[in-house]
Amino acid sequence: MPAPERTSLDEIAAAALELLDEGGLGALTMQAVATRVGVRAPSLYKRVADRTALVERVFLACAAELDAVMRAAAERAGSDGGDRIVAIVVAARDYAHASPHRYHLIFGGVVTDADPAALERSAEPIVAACRALVGPDRALDAARTVTAWAQGFLLMELSGSFRLGGDVEQAFLRGARWIADALVADRDQRLP
Repeated sequence: MPAPERTSLDEIAAAALELLDEGGLGALTMQAVATRVGVRAPSLYKRVADRTALVERVFLACAAELDAVMRAAAERAGSDGGDRIVAIVVAARDYAHASPHRYHLIFGGVVTDADPAALERSAEPIVAACRALVGPDRALDAARTVTAWAQGFLLMELSGSFRLGGDVEQAFLRGARWIADALVADRDQRLP
């Protein structure tokens, strides 16, 4: 008779997310996850090949979570591409503040071999909003620009790099609007 399973992949993933939230990527070890779910570390290897596979699983869960947040924001914003871009980056900022370790895992370059289809799905909200503004041929370039701006701003904000005073939230909102307006202006200048 086989030994009963003492943990599931879902429990392992949940424990890994908790550890990430509590202490960042450094806290995410096989031993810590095993302790959290109440098994010995070797038992985890029945479900997860190694720490790299565990981190990738957590990365994909976080990316799916952020994707859902951005999709919901885009739907609430309606059909205007500029408003959708602003709503999406504001939702990403809210996510980054609520879950900074998860956000850093997504954008920190730690995971490079994740499921390409999952990554494409998670980029779709911003690509679709940009497509609405600049058309299909330039949507990816526009999405990369928006993402790079938002990512740079958020990394600086989360690390405490904005030290000159002023309202950082207002600066973020203004910047998002300026980016969206610049995309509209670029689109309008290209029309015959």
